[in-house]
Amino acid sequence: MISVALTALVVLIHLYIVVLEMALWDKPAGRKAFGLTPEFATQTRTLAANQGLYNGFMAAGLIYGLWRDNAEFIAFFLICVIVAGVFGALTASRKILFIQALPAALALAALFAGI
Repeated sequence: MISVALTALVVLIHLYIVVLEMALWDKPAGRKAFGLTPEFATQTRTLAANQGLYNGFMAAGLIYGLWRDNAEFIAFFLICVIVAGVFGALTASRKILFIQALPAALALAALFAGI
């Protein structure tokens, strides 16, 4: 099913973001991914970990929805990802729209189309 594959992709993206924000924020990989200076990364490490935790909840909700084969639950969390992605694109970086919101929107469209 295409919607399951796209939702799984959204899960993987969010798990990767969790690792970047919670474990690698002030490391070279995290700084490169987010374009951070070492000083800024050190100062904001706790805030980034908090963001990572929220991204983990998004992934957990989607995993639970996939496991229970619950379309409504999956749709709710995909909508949450889309809203967070649009907000992030407006307030932080436009690339968030393409990295987070677009895959979730495609997964949601596939879910609604029943494919």
